[in-house]
Amino acid sequence: MVLPVYLYGHPVLRQEAEDIDKDYPDLQKLIKDMFETMYFTEGIGLAAPQIGKSIALIVVDGSPLAGEFPECKDTKMVIINPELDVIEDEEPVSRSEGCLSVPGLSENVRRTEHIRLNWLDENFDEHEREFRGFAARMIQHEFDHLIGVVYTDRISSIRKQMIRNKLNNISRGKTGCGYRTVHAKK
Repeated sequence: MVLPVYLYGHPVLRQEAEDIDKDYPDLQKLIKDMFETMYFTEGIGLAAPQIGKSIALIVVDGSPLAGEFPECKDTKMVIINPELDVIEDEEPVSRSEGCLSVPGLSENVRRTEHIRLNWLDENFDEHEREFRGFAARMIQHEFDHLIGVVYTDRISSIRKQMIRNKLNNISRGKTGCGYRTVHAKK
C-alpha cells in the first residue's frame, strides 16, 4: 500500500527516531509498504519519519542510479537501528539533493562521501559495511531523518533565506506533487 509522505514542517520530521525490535507490530508489512511508497514516488530512499512513524527504519534502493554511480549497485536494503560513522578521509563534496518530504526543491549539500554503517536487516541480522560516493550520500540523507534533520538544514544560510517562502508553502500544504502527502497543521 502506498502511504502518504509527511512534508517539511511536520513535527514528526524533527523528532529523534526510536530503535525497534523484532516485535514491532506488522513490521514486514510496513517494510513492504515503505518500498512500495518509495518506488511509487520515484525515490531512492525513505525513512520511517517521512511516513509519520518516529522509528529507526529506512529503506533504500540506489540501483536505478548504478549507471551513473556504480557504487549504488546492489544497494537495495532495509536498515533498522543504524549506527553511522562518517569517515573524514576526503574533502566533503557538494551535490544536489532532493527529498520526498520537500517536493519541488533540490539544493547542493556538502557531505563527506565515505561512511561506515552498522545496522540490522529485516530479519534482524547484523551488518557492517563501508559505503562511498553517492551510496554514502543516499544513506546519510536518510539517516538524517532519524535524527530530526532535513537536508535543507545543511545548506548555507543565504540559500535558506532564498527558499524560505517555498519551504513555508510546503509546510502549509501549498505544493503539488504526484503522491499523497500530510502537511503540518498550523
